Amino acid sequence: MAHRNKRMLRWCQCRHSGIRSSSLDLLLSQELVPSMDLWDITQKGYEKKRSKLLAPYIPQIQGVDPSLHVDSRAQGSAHILSTKHKSRAPTARDERFRSDLHTEAVHAALAKYKERKMPMPSKRRSVLVQSSVEACTPTDTSSASEDEGSLRRYGRLMSTPYQPQPQGTVEHWFNRVIQGSSTSSSASSTCSHPGGSNSAPHSVLSANATAQALAQLMAHTHIEPPSAPPDVTGLSERPAHHSDRAQVSSVRGVSRGNQHVMDTADGVPAHSRVSSKIQQLLNTLRRPKRPPLPDFFVDDFEDLMEVQQVDPEQPRPEGQQSSLVEGEALGTGQGGAPSLTSALQKWGTTQSKAPCVTALDTAGKTVYTLTYGKLWTRSQKLAYTLMNKLSCRNEPLLMPGDRVALVFPNSDPVMFMVAFYGCLLAELIPVPIEVPLTKKDAGSQQIGFLLGSCGVSLALTTDACQKGLPKAPTGEVAPFKGWPRLLWFITDGKHVAKPPKDWQPPLRDANNDTAYIEYKTSKEGSTMGVSVSQAAMLAHCQALTQSCSYTEGETITNVLDFKREAGLWHGVLTSVWKRLHVVSVPYSLMKVNPLSWIQKVQAFKAGVVVLKSRDMHWSLLAQRDQRDLSLSCLRMLIVADGANPWSISSCDAFVNVFQNRGLRPEVICPCACSSEALTVAIRRPPEPGVPSPGKAVLSMSSLSYGVIRVDTEEKLSVLSVQDVGQALPGGLVCVVRVEGPPLLCQTDEVGEICLSSGASGLSYYGLPGITKNVFETTPLSPSGGPVCERAFTRTSLLGFIGPDGLVFVVGKLDGLMLVTGRRHNADDVVATALAVEPMKFVYRGRIAVFSVCVLHDERIVVVAEQRPDASEEDSFQWMSRVLQAIDSIHQVGVYCLALVPANTLPKAPLGGIHISESKRRFLDGTLHPCNVLMCPHTCVSNLPQPRHKQPEVGPASMIVGNMVAGKRIAVACGRDVGQLEDNEQFLYIQDVLQWRAQATPDHPLFMVLNSKGTVSSSASCVQLQKKAERVAAALSGRINTGDHVALLYPPGVDLIATFYGCLYAGVVPVTVRPPHPQNLATTLPTVKMIVQVSKSVCILTTQTIMKLLKSKEAAAAVDVKSWPLVMDTDDLPRKKCVQPYKPPTPEMLAYLDFSVSTTGILAGVKMSHSSTSALCRSIKLQCELYPSRQIAICLDPYCGLGFALWCLCSVYSGHQSILVPPLELETNPSLWLCAVSQYKVRVTFCSYSVMEVCTKGLGAQTDQLKLKSVNLACVRTCMVVAEERPRMALTQSFSKIFKDLGLSPRAVSTTFGCRVNVAICLQGTSGPDPTTVYVDMRALRHDRVRLVEKGSPHSLALMESGKILPGVKVIIANTETKGPLGDSHLGEIWVSSPHNASGYYTVYGEEGLCADHFNTRLSFGDTHTLWARTGYLGFLRRTELTDASGERHDALYVVGSLDETLELRGMRYHPIDIETSVSRAHRTIADCAVFTWTNLLVVVVELDGSEQHALDLVALVTNVVLEEHYLIVGVVVVVDPGVIPINSRGEKQRMHLRDGFLADQLDPIYVAYNM
Repeated sequence: MAHRNKRMLRWCQCRHSGIRSSSLDLLLSQELVPSMDLWDITQKGYEKKRSKLLAPYIPQIQGVDPSLHVDSRAQGSAHILSTKHKSRAPTARDERFRSDLHTEAVHAALAKYKERKMPMPSKRRSVLVQSSVEACTPTDTSSASEDEGSLRRYGRLMSTPYQPQPQGTVEHWFNRVIQGSSTSSSASSTCSHPGGSNSAPHSVLSANATAQALAQLMAHTHIEPPSAPPDVTGLSERPAHHSDRAQVSSVRGVSRGNQHVMDTADGVPAHSRVSSKIQQLLNTLRRPKRPPLPDFFVDDFEDLMEVQQVDPEQPRPEGQQSSLVEGEALGTGQGGAPSLTSALQKWGTTQSKAPCVTALDTAGKTVYTLTYGKLWTRSQKLAYTLMNKLSCRNEPLLMPGDRVALVFPNSDPVMFMVAFYGCLLAELIPVPIEVPLTKKDAGSQQIGFLLGSCGVSLALTTDACQKGLPKAPTGEVAPFKGWPRLLWFITDGKHVAKPPKDWQPPLRDANNDTAYIEYKTSKEGSTMGVSVSQAAMLAHCQALTQSCSYTEGETITNVLDFKREAGLWHGVLTSVWKRLHVVSVPYSLMKVNPLSWIQKVQAFKAGVVVLKSRDMHWSLLAQRDQRDLSLSCLRMLIVADGANPWSISSCDAFVNVFQNRGLRPEVICPCACSSEALTVAIRRPPEPGVPSPGKAVLSMSSLSYGVIRVDTEEKLSVLSVQDVGQALPGGLVCVVRVEGPPLLCQTDEVGEICLSSGASGLSYYGLPGITKNVFETTPLSPSGGPVCERAFTRTSLLGFIGPDGLVFVVGKLDGLMLVTGRRHNADDVVATALAVEPMKFVYRGRIAVFSVCVLHDERIVVVAEQRPDASEEDSFQWMSRVLQAIDSIHQVGVYCLALVPANTLPKAPLGGIHISESKRRFLDGTLHPCNVLMCPHTCVSNLPQPRHKQPEVGPASMIVGNMVAGKRIAVACGRDVGQLEDNEQFLYIQDVLQWRAQATPDHPLFMVLNSKGTVSSSASCVQLQKKAERVAAALSGRINTGDHVALLYPPGVDLIATFYGCLYAGVVPVTVRPPHPQNLATTLPTVKMIVQVSKSVCILTTQTIMKLLKSKEAAAAVDVKSWPLVMDTDDLPRKKCVQPYKPPTPEMLAYLDFSVSTTGILAGVKMSHSSTSALCRSIKLQCELYPSRQIAICLDPYCGLGFALWCLCSVYSGHQSILVPPLELETNPSLWLCAVSQYKVRVTFCSYSVMEVCTKGLGAQTDQLKLKSVNLACVRTCMVVAEERPRMALTQSFSKIFKDLGLSPRAVSTTFGCRVNVAICLQGTSGPDPTTVYVDMRALRHDRVRLVEKGSPHSLALMESGKILPGVKVIIANTETKGPLGDSHLGEIWVSSPHNASGYYTVYGEEGLCADHFNTRLSFGDTHTLWARTGYLGFLRRTELTDASGERHDALYVVGSLDETLELRGMRYHPIDIETSVSRAHRTIADCAVFTWTNLLVVVVELDGSEQHALDLVALVTNVVLEEHYLIVGVVVVVDPGVIPINSRGEKQRMHLRDGFLADQLDPIYVAYNM
């Protein structure tokens, strides 16, 4: 005793002096083991521990259990690993290892979080209704999970938090939980909802009320967040729009209802529901994150540099080197037969009446009891039939060693045993697999691959099972996807032949030949077959017999699947070896009656039962009303999944409830199993020489670093684990490092358990490569030498070896998730999620946890099945609490939490969740969740470093830098405008028309086609002249010279004639797109706005449109009384011709060009007469336009280059224009191409919208077009008019589709123009073909241009935007310094040209605000030239091609609009790049658009599919943007097709979209706010 006290004193001194143990091994071996009995914490000690844990969250209040108050004495920490005192009363419960500690920890962690309103996803009502209908699924065909599932962990979750119960009330406690009493987290959850109870009376509280009151206090504990501003995306200080480029002070886009919006302090519209949710989202991101890990890599324009970072604070193993631990010697005195088949013969002939296996039906009644005599004779018959009666072309179908599939249901152990032993007797290798019920069974294809690789050609099954398989029309079993062609053989009695009396099956001693193949599914979902040799099978049976002390004739109950793992090893193999009687309880019976196994144990007086912790949990739920149950006959309750750390909870709860039903605590025997090593370790009932059971409470944080530390008492995150006994007899166990060479671990280090035993698997069948790594591992010492000569098998179990050689398992490799260098176990995360009110929200506790690799690291995904009766808001609250709990307990962020409707996750054979199939569906976008919460902000900590802008570089440095680098200044120009031609003596376009009307009066200028392809109107020179004169005559006297007149006409000759009539009258025309009769509410306000902004004093239009402007429908949209004078020009009288107005100077205003830019700005630019003439001259020279030419134009005629080509160029150059209104293509998509073919047009213009209509509408009709003789071989140049980066994918697919119609791939090109100059680049008819370059997208983000090879990572293809027009000069300038840039830099395109616009026309005449857009100079270099700023980013490259003048050709590449670029993390992103990535993410994404709002990236995707699939896109969009652009998406909005606004040129109006989103006008299907 004195010796003992000294030892105790020594430990206490260590403890109170705060000395940390340097070695777990030292402490365990020298101190712990002999004195464990002194260290069991008393109830009082437990109360102190718990009160210290909860102290920060509990105020001193009246009426709360005093034991909850803080014990102020500091508690040290020490490594504790306990074995129960051998003399302790069997009913005593060790409170320190209570399995509900984890639940309390979760609730305490949740209480730390201040209740903060998180933005709940917005979901369209139809989705809500449909998903709730879907949720009412048919009765479940399965139940909770098997290996991967989680219901088995409820035992730990059932206890009421913070209430230690006396032993006598355990039953009451369990019943109360089952009846649905509130747990603390449910109480605190209700508090956060409107209408939840805010306080509870603090008078005398019952035990349950105390817990609730405590929970409420915890929920309302106020923890002030730091007041630092949020750092959401690491943005630079610079705003997205450069300050020098002020927004145009005209009107933004279309009036969208209430334009006057009150802004909050953050600039968020106060009335908008969406905006308030975004503000909530920003608030959630304000809480301080954990110190971020250093950047994983630096994203520079140089190659990515991966840097291995080590956390200096992480715990490291300090123990001694671990050693090999040997199990007890395998008894040689067991006797028995030399092989399993010999044992069968022995029992079949000497004990023929002894029962072998009893089969039960779903009512629990005995269907059939197979005796050993029957098993022997029936196996013989089957063996004889297989060997002698099956043939193909007079050759035996099967040879010894062939593999045969065994396809038997879980409810028929009798036929399975007959088939299994029949194969063994016939020297065939059985491959037991699951029954494929449908063609789409999860994992069925992988099983097919296994059968194919094993060369299986025959499948054995029963008659009943064969009838239930899917059938082909011929009546045969339908072929399954990925399966080899199989012959199905029925093993029922009438199909097998009786062997001759003198026939005996070959009975050989066990050798190293393969006996059977057991399938195993890997973490990735692939299925492999583990070969087990005859010798290993026999040795395994002997080892299990010795471990479990099986005796002949003993009865055991098997609740497991008898086709594989422990169910096969105990219930089919060892049972025959030792002549046991197995009562097989089928899964179908367990679903109906979870107590059936207990009833069978009682009825058959079984001494051993083999089950999983799930089965214990189910019986706990069902035992309330059963009073006559008894388990007193049990001597061993083998928990096959004892290797799961959370099985301890089911074991504890089961013992607590059934102790008074005769169950002795020591009969609980967890074991560790592995597909490769078979049984690794098993706990045995206490007996002399067998160590007492052990438990450990480990720090989960240390475990994540692979280090064993007993928890310090202040920590919430602990893991209670129980031992799984000692190594199997005859086995040698060690623990090796998981990564790298198999070095032996230190004693306080977690590693992979390896077993060397004659009873392990032999190999993966047909896979020698991985076989060597797994089945032939040699453990190494730190010096690198082998520890012993024996080969070890890796078990895929993670754990360590404790005192007395006890094996502890803390997880499996299959569930291991390596996140930012730390290991987390999927089962641990499931347990934490289940601790948050599982009964309310999770359907049958079905939760799947897996990791997906996104941006160079694994991310945790949690998927749960939602109960059908759970409301949207409650589910969202549960999800947000789960995220907080996992963050607190595991210190890891969850990337995605999804809820799917009940009973929809893919199922494993016995009802568990098929994890790899769930993961595949998640990544493929076929999971179809009903709720999604993405949290990339919290868990993505390895983003590249934000870009830090360098201080400004001076002009001199810039010039010297460019010279030193050998880069030329990026400047280029088109060819010189040649000598004036005959008609260029005219400075005014109207003079050209007069001249043509006199010189060539009947020359056709215009021809307009209708949807049928016939000419609807046309005009020659003189006809156009006369129409124009009539309009001028009508205007004279009524309108003053210089007034502005709005022209509202459909595309046609009237529009052109009226335009020239205005010029004749000396007024300024403004072409306006007429309102759409079916959509007046949207289109009419735009018309009104342009009329007002342009100060038009008159509107010229047709009679039809005039009536429309003054109709009742129009009055509902605008004030029709405020229209200026409206004149119709349909029937103008023939008046005397007026003298055309002669402007005094060519610089006078000719017309106003109004359009909406891609950024949603409605702006009018002023075009002078000289600019108009210069524009026509440049286009004429570039396209070689002459009176003899015909060109086809399929563009809108209201603004930009489309207007110039429709109204100006034909008059100036004299060519004939075939005009195809784009609207007509809606009824006849082939109209434009047919016109081009019919008139043999060489030059044609279109927009991207037109090209898209043709590509989508005519892609499958090229053969019909050929029959109509459509031939596009005549086309030399087909130019797409756009104000954006060329859409290469569209132009290439257009060329590819219509190549069969003769279209040359070289013909298609693009143009580039913008507000300041509508035609900067046009391909034209001569000159080199358009070039394509590939640039590094990452370098572009830093405004640098680096050329890369096609197909290299991060490469972006850019096509030249056409040739620079004659007379146009282009330079690339720095957007900030306004200095010239070298050709390796991305900068703003500046243009100098005679046809630049004069400036913006605005309401208030504030042209000065934007004067530098049209008249700006370089800050150094050529400071004299006046330039116009296009607002587009691009670069110039000198190519190897030569132009017409023999000079090397300079190509201009447009990258994107400066106003639309997104400045995120200090880098410049172009929306189109992100949109391209998003569009590729899933086939149902029809289109998408991105913009930023309050520093958050918002992605809007159009869903072309069922609304039920909308939520699949949230994760896919977030993934792809992270992977390809290193950006975190803030909000994902899923909308219907056609919601993203597009202008007449087919360009996305992202700012309109943003305004509509913030005003809540998109009617989205789903809005996800990524937290």
